[in-house]
Amino acid sequence: MPEDLERYSRQILFPPIGNEGQARLRGSRVAVVGCGALGSFSASMLARAGVGNLLILDRDFLEESNLQRQILFDQEDVRRLLPKAAAAAEHLRRINPAIQVEGKVVDVTWRNIFAVAGEPDLIIDGTDNFETRFLLNDFAVQREIPWIYGACVGSYGISFTILPGRTPCLRCLIPSLPDAGSQQTCEQAGILAPAAGMIASLQVAEALKILTGNPDRISEDLVTIDVWENRHLRTRATRKEFPDGCRCCGEKRFPFLEGSEGTWDQSLCGRDSIQITPPIPGCLDLVRLEKVLRPAGRVER
Repeated sequence: MPEDLERYSRQILFPPIGNEGQARLRGSRVAVVGCGALGSFSASMLARAGVGNLLILDRDFLEESNLQRQILFDQEDVRRLLPKAAAAAEHLRRINPAIQVEGKVVDVTWRNIFAVAGEPDLIIDGTDNFETRFLLNDFAVQREIPWIYGACVGSYGISFTILPGRTPCLRCLIPSLPDAGSQQTCEQAGILAPAAGMIASLQVAEALKILTGNPDRISEDLVTIDVWENRHLRTRATRKEFPDGCRCCGEKRFPFLEGSEGTWDQSLCGRDSIQITPPIPGCLDLVRLEKVLRPAGRVER
């Protein structure tokens, strides 16, 4: 549209995008799952690129230690004790008022993923745990939705683009959940903002290729970067075919999507906390639970 020409003029000048690619972006819907270091950076760039509909899904609330690397937020958001999804939606609407932004404060699980994610054209992984990533992988492969895996800790990060039916899926690379405590977290190793920025940039670049109709230009390699050691490595991934290969994209089995695999508890990165999700939904008597737990230590309700 004419009003878009100036805002996106430099992007439109890039031949692989052009006016047609920009129009595709305007009609696209992207779900960013997790709005921490990777998700906030990705969401900002997608909004600036003109993706017409952005959905932000995140369960967490802001705290001051987030501001070192989560570039979408500021001190005022922390002061207001805002959920990340709500703060992200506010900022993204100011960045680009011409697009539609929805922020949902939600813990994405097998029980609600169909309802909260809807039918996106693409999913960006900004999560901090493998259980949610395996759930996203099941969901994306079953629905044939492209998604872009990303992870970052310390000075190291990794990105991998998944096109169901064409590329390996996440479970081709990682067949089962890593053992608890086997993976470093930002609480243990810290995290550098430039590492998160580089991985998020790779994720968004891959997203733009897909959304503008250039999926032949994606990287089919697993890309790892260490910004401190100045290392950049590309590893060719192999799709494991049925019947002896991948349970997800090979055998079309989706146990995380069905709730038959997974754990009840997850460590929340950066919060020194464990989230417990009982297998059967129910109501907790928080007053009674507080009395039961109080002899063991300090309890906040």
